[in-house]
Amino acid sequence: MIVSTKGRYALRVMIDLAEHQSEKYVPLKEVAARQEISEKYLENILKVLVQNGFLEGLRGKGGGYRLTRSPDQYTVSEILMLTEGSLAPVSCLTPGASVCARMANCRTYEMWKGLNDLISDYFGKITLADLALPDQAGNDYVI
Repeated sequence: MIVSTKGRYALRVMIDLAEHQSEKYVPLKEVAARQEISEKYLENILKVLVQNGFLEGLRGKGGGYRLTRSPDQYTVSEILMLTEGSLAPVSCLTPGASVCARMANCRTYEMWKGLNDLISDYFGKITLADLALPDQAGNDYVI
């Protein structure tokens, strides 16, 4: 399993919006600058997040993006599943995969399923709020 830039950037954007949330919308240009992601690439990611109800967007002056829920109501798992489609370590565990002809005799299926369950459980317990903790101890130094 390798998480693509789309998945990693989606997480970065969602964390950024969680850290900069207010009643106002956060402009795309600001997020792109802070995260050092091209605006064009970021637009594609944000479009998917808006279409699936993770964000709401507003065009024009005063426009931008904001979360539709509280940061503690988003899990890393759901964000990555949306952007990546699957985090399964092998193809037979991806949602909608056809049944493998070797399934009845597969000696590694339970191992891969166990890993898949660990990944799902781990990412399912981490929220945006966990990743967007402001002013954590030790983060107050100047380089």
